[in-house]
Amino acid sequence: MASPGFWDQPESAREVIDSSNQLKSWTEPWAGLASRLAELEELADLLADAEDADLASELDSETAAVADGLAELELRNMLRGPDAHRSALLTVHPGAGGTESQDWAEMLLRMYSRYAERRGYTVNLVEYQPGEEAGVKSATLEILGDHAFGYLGAETGVHRLVRISPFDAQGRRHTSFASVFVYPEVDEDVEIEIDESDLRIDTYRASGAGGQHVNKTDSAVRITHVPTGIVVSCQQERSQHKNRAKAMKMLQAALYQKAEEEKEAERQALEDSKTDIAWGNQIRSYVLQPYTMVKDHRTSVEVGNADGVLDGDIHGFIEAFLRRKGTA
Repeated sequence: MASPGFWDQPESAREVIDSSNQLKSWTEPWAGLASRLAELEELADLLADAEDADLASELDSETAAVADGLAELELRNMLRGPDAHRSALLTVHPGAGGTESQDWAEMLLRMYSRYAERRGYTVNLVEYQPGEEAGVKSATLEILGDHAFGYLGAETGVHRLVRISPFDAQGRRHTSFASVFVYPEVDEDVEIEIDESDLRIDTYRASGAGGQHVNKTDSAVRITHVPTGIVVSCQQERSQHKNRAKAMKMLQAALYQKAEEEKEAERQALEDSKTDIAWGNQIRSYVLQPYTMVKDHRTSVEVGNADGVLDGDIHGFIEAFLRRKGTA
């Protein structure tokens, strides 16, 4: 990269830099773990010569930390596909059931935001359509960070909630469904041809919680790709022009993902999980009444701390799914 003429061709230079960064994302963690292992060996040698409770405690904690680091790299190695390293776009849609399902969809939106923040990702809310009474009719998060799609792609599917409804005056138990779909955010240099005549573009007033930050003009943009039925929306920016550009980028990402799925013969399974947001198709159940439990039906992993899960503690489910998929 320091050689003369490297930046004469900016596009090629960016490709080289991206490739270099991808390699560094693997080599640097491995080098760091190798260095820590060498330090552990030195600590072990010191303990062999003399008993030291503080040193023994440090050795135990460092050994556990190195083991966790190795497990994380092993898990990353299971992230298959050419897009695993990319950032992600995550959409949430409620199933049938009106306010109940819309409230559940918003709970999921918060869960994924909290998870992404815990992982050190940047989270942007790019589209938000509120429900009539509570919750959301649809929402999209942009989750920026290394391997965001590789991890969060495991969350695509139908999610089921069982609880005593806060919207039921009689305090009855309700079952609600919402669907989650995750696709990779493609680079600007990925070319997906889009025929303008295939698009239906609508503008509308941005929605939100109110206050000075809600745009009072029709700046939000919704684009429908008529041949595929794909719909994307963006209200993140105050400018209609910027929202349209962002929505086009989202559409490009969605079409790219669709093409990849068709190429890999996985489209039907994904469409099945997206189409019927109802009983029998859920990937995970979240039970808040009469007991608390979250169970992933693909891996049979269960946890009792449902509040923790809804606060973003979902990496265990993702890890179990990826490990199962990696050994299938």
